[in-house]
Amino acid sequence: MKTIVFDVDDTIYDQQQPFRNAINSVFPCVKNEDMHALYIRFRFHSDETFPKVMANEWTLEYMRFYRINESLTDLNYPPVSQEDGLTFQKTYEDELDNIVMHPEVKKVFDFLKEKNIPMGIITNGPTDHQFKKVKQLQLENWVPTDNIIISQSTGFQKPEREIFDLAAKEFGMDCERTLYVGDSFENDIAGAKNGGWKSLWFNHRLRDMPADEEPYHIKEVTSFEELFPTIQSLFS
Repeated sequence: MKTIVFDVDDTIYDQQQPFRNAINSVFPCVKNEDMHALYIRFRFHSDETFPKVMANEWTLEYMRFYRINESLTDLNYPPVSQEDGLTFQKTYEDELDNIVMHPEVKKVFDFLKEKNIPMGIITNGPTDHQFKKVKQLQLENWVPTDNIIISQSTGFQKPEREIFDLAAKEFGMDCERTLYVGDSFENDIAGAKNGGWKSLWFNHRLRDMPADEEPYHIKEVTSFEELFPTIQSLFS
């Protein structure tokens, strides 16, 4: 491996904590034991519905209401009003203002920078929303701004091949020697395969691999603590 590109959400930082804080604040009826399952459903509905925003079929505001409402009803909680759904979104965004890079990820970034390994970012989502996270996480201390791609600004999104092809061209990277690191099998691992990239599945949420997929990734890591030694071994 010569170069490496990362996902952002729930890869560089622990996305479940701001989600948990926002749920506890706005929907205190949610049981603590349901929080992980609710978060997984929330990520599922985010991935399923954001293409409708990209295609101008839904507004971003409606998508954000829909995903939390569907996630709650999937777990047999009552439907919520659109007002409450948007209050949750506002609270969630406020919580995201406090995100920090996971210390184990910082070790990885420091190691890669010291080794002069070229790095990049590909993240799905609204441009302003995701770039705000880039700034909060101070990612430009390690990754050049020109090596950061946010899906909405391109017209493509993971797992589409086009966004990986664009990244390889813009970042000047050789697909066959580039490792993509992300937590979503459907978006990150399948997407990297579509682009002809190698991949590391950062499966710290211990999700099952989709039944109709093959293990395209070269490594699977199931905790933040495993991430640094694994990447160190691949780039040493």
